[in-house]
Amino acid sequence: MAPSSPAAKPASKALVTGVVVFYLVAALSMVMANKWVLNTTSTPLFFLWAQLAIAALLFIVSDTLRLLPDRLTLDLATCKGLIPMVGLNVFGLSFSNYTLKYVDASFYQVARGLVLPFTVCTSFIFLQARPSLRILLCCGLVTCGFFVGVFLDGTPLSLIGIGFGVASSALTATHSVVIKQSLNVVGGSALALSWYTNLLSAALLAPLLILAGEGKDVVKLLFGVNELLVPQGSMSPLRTFLWGSLITGVLGFMMSIASLLSIKVTSPITHMVSSAVRGVAASLLGMWLFHDIITSGRASSIAIILFGSILYTWVKHQESHPAAASSRRGSYERVKMDDIEAGEKDSIKP
Repeated sequence: MAPSSPAAKPASKALVTGVVVFYLVAALSMVMANKWVLNTTSTPLFFLWAQLAIAALLFIVSDTLRLLPDRLTLDLATCKGLIPMVGLNVFGLSFSNYTLKYVDASFYQVARGLVLPFTVCTSFIFLQARPSLRILLCCGLVTCGFFVGVFLDGTPLSLIGIGFGVASSALTATHSVVIKQSLNVVGGSALALSWYTNLLSAALLAPLLILAGEGKDVVKLLFGVNELLVPQGSMSPLRTFLWGSLITGVLGFMMSIASLLSIKVTSPITHMVSSAVRGVAASLLGMWLFHDIITSGRASSIAIILFGSILYTWVKHQESHPAAASSRRGSYERVKMDDIEAGEKDSIKP
């Protein structure tokens, strides 16, 4: 593209600010709404399915009204090519939901704190992207932050929740690697990848939630008598579920669309700083909304993980800079948001 091309012009400060603020508000709302529903439901997989189904439906409505820049398609060969990514997405999001169900909202970031080290490991294994010493030091710092939170939190922690968090981190890291290959299947279109991801994930999750034993709980939720047993002025589990599904489904769809713009108008440093702000805000909201206890160990853990993540992004940015590339044998690819965050791009992550 020629330097004089209009597309090469930097985005305005107002546009960058608007995108970042939207992502912060939407991501925080997703986590808090997820936790609100998961505190009252015994069907976390059905809740995830509802989110995915609503997002897929909104894609169809938007395509019908010609609101999207490209028309949506449904090709069987493309579906087959996306099977690995869809499988990782479903299990990654499922484990993420289970993590949030078993741990406090303020501890969620700690439980999934190993996303960055796992991402570097999987990139080395599958993409032969050899990390520098500074990258490894950043990963070591993040890993130390995770263990500080696990062993020095000072409050009773759910080992099941931590286990799901570690598994979710590993799957998210692998998913970020597979996404790069999956983009080739859809011709490089992030919009098409978002559409296929939501639709196929919903289709795959439907039988899995039955196999996981949630069928009885789903029937109880939809057709039980809980609506009649709720005290006056309180929301029943079904109403909480429906409102939470609607809110998170719409937000997930909007985040899928916004991610297309976000990658174009913001830098990796901006992404990571906004992620750090979101992490702190999530902890404070968890303390306010759900009365979470923020111990010194938990606060220290969050601070170490965020500092290590920001330092990683800065180092990655420096190593991919043209000036730095001339003094090295190889250079690193610009880090994408999915390399560090839990799948908020192309899928609805809680």
